Amino acid sequence: MNVLKAVLSAIAGLAATLIAYSAFFVRGDLGGVMGYLRARGALRRLREDGTPEQISAAQAQLHALGQQVGDPAFAGQMIPLALLTGALVAGLVWWAFTRRQQGAPRLDIQERMVYRLAHRLGGRFTLDDLSARSPLTEEQARAATTRLLDLGRLTRDGDTFRLS
Repeated sequence: MNVLKAVLSAIAGLAATLIAYSAFFVRGDLGGVMGYLRARGALRRLREDGTPEQISAAQAQLHALGQQVGDPAFAGQMIPLALLTGALVAGLVWWAFTRRQQGAPRLDIQERMVYRLAHRLGGRFTLDDLSARSPLTEEQARAATTRLLDLGRLTRDGDTFRLS
């Protein structure tokens, strides 16, 4: 599980770094980016049926628009901040996975597993059925059935449990 946690944390951190760098590169000007993309699409359509003069003018306009929108020098200066952002996101993802793994197992989930198995088996089951056919260990199965017996949601007939 630690390998998966490390891989997902790295992916999230790298993605956040890339997004932060991209935002710095365009100085947060999403409208300028959309204008550039519209001009680029117009140039593609113009290449199909335009004259060479129109195409070269559109390319020059697209280049000028790209120079207005992008700022590589500023983005280069902000690389440490983008990396810090990525490291923070990776740390948050790592923390979230660790916190979830260290938490106590939720009792309501175990009870739902008991209910699900009981419904599949027609309302009757044994501890052996529960241990064999569910992800619960024998101790968890015993604790869950004891809780449900105390709550009056199960009744016991020898070794067999029945939904109430």
